[in-house]
Amino acid sequence: MEYLAPEMTEKELNGVSSLALAHVGDAVFELMTRTMLASQGRETANKLHKAAVKLVSAPAQAEAIKRIESELTEEELAVFKRGRNAKVNSIPKAASVREYHEATGLEALFGWLYLKGERERLETLFKTAVEDN
Repeated sequence: MEYLAPEMTEKELNGVSSLALAHVGDAVFELMTRTMLASQGRETANKLHKAAVKLVSAPAQAEAIKRIESELTEEELAVFKRGRNAKVNSIPKAASVREYHEATGLEALFGWLYLKGERERLETLFKTAVEDN
């Protein structure tokens, strides 16, 4: 298996838990965010970090899913809902329970698309999710 450009089959993906998808998707969303910000020419690591934190927070990701939800296929929506409804052990102080669950769903979707090898779809959804940032 290739780890930087995986292309898992449906059977393989079905064996991955929603929280494992969210774990991968969290990293994917953050890497895409950091890449976008760096390409915008922010000059210091501190400024990059502060801008990234704003976009990858649970409240920001809950807003992001609102921007893309109407564009999701039935299958993508099902993955999002599975992630959103997954039982989590703790909620960060900076987010409401609803925001954290929505963010987990978004991350599960991004993890699923990444593991599936759907880079073009990831790009499309990411651009819409973070527009105006």
